[in-house]
Amino acid sequence: MLILAGLGLYDELDMPLKTLKYAEKADKIYAEFYTSSLMGTTIERIEKILKKKIVILKREDVELKGNKIIEEAKTKNIMFLTAGDPMVATTHVDLAIEAKKQGVELIIINASSIYSAVGITGLQLYKFGKTTSIVFPTEHYFPTTPYKVIKENLERGLHTLCLLDIDENRGYMTANEALKLLLEMEKKEKENIINENLKVVVLARAGSLKPKIVYGKIKDLINYNFGKPLHTIIIPGKLHFMEEEALKYLAENIE
Repeated sequence: MLILAGLGLYDELDMPLKTLKYAEKADKIYAEFYTSSLMGTTIERIEKILKKKIVILKREDVELKGNKIIEEAKTKNIMFLTAGDPMVATTHVDLAIEAKKQGVELIIINASSIYSAVGITGLQLYKFGKTTSIVFPTEHYFPTTPYKVIKENLERGLHTLCLLDIDENRGYMTANEALKLLLEMEKKEKENIINENLKVVVLARAGSLKPKIVYGKIKDLINYNFGKPLHTIIIPGKLHFMEEEALKYLAENIE
């Protein structure tokens, strides 16, 4: 059996009881934290609750050696843990598909993720368009896909959720770094979509009891201290009056 299970957003208290229940049946537990991380806890605290040792996998372990997990699941109960919801990342979807192809019993345990947590901003979930990821550029790699996604969503009056990169060497991208990259993309694309006066929402530490929600122009937020990660950026589309009121009262407004 393969059990794909979510841990929730922030700490070990976000874990679904169903994940805890099925951990008792697991012969082996794997986890990956390269797609997202639980910033309010540690592996040791999660292991203490599950009463099982967790084997941490790197990106290449899952993407290139995922079939090993499937093979183990043919004869054992294998649990694969992720931060957030287990079916958000395409890598995990691939595991699920491959398990079904090879006749492995599959259990999926959903959990809270950033896709539901953005509702804390007061922005209406059904008004979000395509999600995009802002990644750390390298010397020969600077993708501007986020710019194109934001442009398309804005043209439709939709909000854009921007997920920020997690890199094993460079750490967690901050909202400040992401905002600077968005302005750099404007310099490359030159379509006047993103400028210093564009208003954005920054959500920090979603899932914690004290998340930070800040709303303001890029020029006023680019050097703002949002505190510890994880950070997420939302580019609002056309705001409903209730969304405007929500941002007024639920977010810290920077003028």
